[in-house]
Amino acid sequence: MKKRIEVTGAVIVKDGKVLGAKRGEGKSLAGYWEFPGGKIEPGETPKEALARELREELHIDAEVGEFVTTTEHEYDFAIIVLSTYYCSLEKGEPKLTEHAEVRWLTGAEMLELEWAPADIPAVEIIAKEF
Repeated sequence: MKKRIEVTGAVIVKDGKVLGAKRGEGKSLAGYWEFPGGKIEPGETPKEALARELREELHIDAEVGEFVTTTEHEYDFAIIVLSTYYCSLEKGEPKLTEHAEVRWLTGAEMLELEWAPADIPAVEIIAKEF
């Protein structure tokens, strides 16, 4: 049976645009776009995990807000259960530590990129709003 991995994704909104992050080389799904975030560790709530991952990966402080959606996608390596949340940037500018690139995107721009399959349902919801 495949492992189920619970992860979180941040829909960071600034000046009417949403932050997208391109997965770095050497990672699974390298080159695909995603909402930044990561695995929920034992004892953490999804919101706590997301705030921690944003500090670790992008060196930013973000306020984790309203829940967007949870999607489940079966990859060859595992089943990913992704919960996305709207976030606002509190402090810092995103720095690249694990990602190849980050971009602030309009809804139309979001739809032009190749997103990781688990992120696509959330992208479709969010792109309508921006």
